[in-house]
Amino acid sequence: MRLGKLVERLLQLVPVLLGVSTIVFLMMALTPGDPVEIMIGDQPITPAEELTLRQDLGLDKPIGERFVVFLENAVTGDFGMSLFHRRPVFDVIVERLPATIELSLVALIIALVTSIPLGVMAAIKKNTIIDRVATIGSLLGVSLPGFWFGILLLMLFAVQLRLLPVSGRIGFDSEVAPITHFLLVDTLLRGRLDAFWDALSHILLPAITLGLPMTAILTRVTRTSMLEVLRQDYVAFAEAKGLSRRRILFRHALKNALIPTVSVAALETGSLLGGNMIVETVFGWPGLGRLVVESIFVRNYPLVQAAVLFYAVTYVLVNFVADLLYTLLNPRVKL
Repeated sequence: MRLGKLVERLLQLVPVLLGVSTIVFLMMALTPGDPVEIMIGDQPITPAEELTLRQDLGLDKPIGERFVVFLENAVTGDFGMSLFHRRPVFDVIVERLPATIELSLVALIIALVTSIPLGVMAAIKKNTIIDRVATIGSLLGVSLPGFWFGILLLMLFAVQLRLLPVSGRIGFDSEVAPITHFLLVDTLLRGRLDAFWDALSHILLPAITLGLPMTAILTRVTRTSMLEVLRQDYVAFAEAKGLSRRRILFRHALKNALIPTVSVAALETGSLLGGNMIVETVFGWPGLGRLVVESIFVRNYPLVQAAVLFYAVTYVLVNFVADLLYTLLNPRVKL
């Protein structure tokens, strides 16, 4: 790929991010509710003190001026102060980000490890019991609301069977000093296998809940793509040459069948970030998604704007990386 083409694709991301920033800012600004009144609550306060608080938070300025200031600061990585944490927004997000990334990665691994083999098997064993189970399972996975499925998992495995914990990232007696801030990694680096299994038991239910829709979609996409590839002439030619079935499937057919899967997986990976808001709230997961939900309720404008902008950047970059992977899986595809 030429460097100029790469730069051109990156520049195309700028209008998308600007549009997302504008929409989020206007939605938060026009949402009913005053953060100052929420902060004050029932506390007695004079009009002068309320005005001073508004000035400190920058809420006394017109909406247009506030938007310009937000964009100018965002370009430099300064998203202001969190209205309720009284700390820089960037620091608050970085503090919660590792939990969200870890949850999303585990959900992604679960989805890929289950969906691709299941989709391939369903295509190879078309119209058999395996195919029917995969098809029905993927349909249910797409249809079930994430929050409802998560509650069902909690009721079964946490409340009834008491096999897994209800909420949190790790038990108090298993906490370890952070190194990477990813608990599954840190517990292994510290040599704490007991803490590792504790962290794994905490992340399992939310990761399954978050990864279920992605598993269902990728299973259907992989099955459909694999069936189409198996009907191609080059597969019939490879069989005529006497190549083994395994070699035809995994060296020739699967590589081409994965191109649509990579495309959809990239889109769904971006969706994991959006979906984790509900999942983190249901399971009490101390990540960025739960923080955003809490911030929306208290009208914490700077934090919501910065978090959603981060989601948008992640989403477009993941799709850009997927475009790069196309060229590796199929050199005929050009950006």
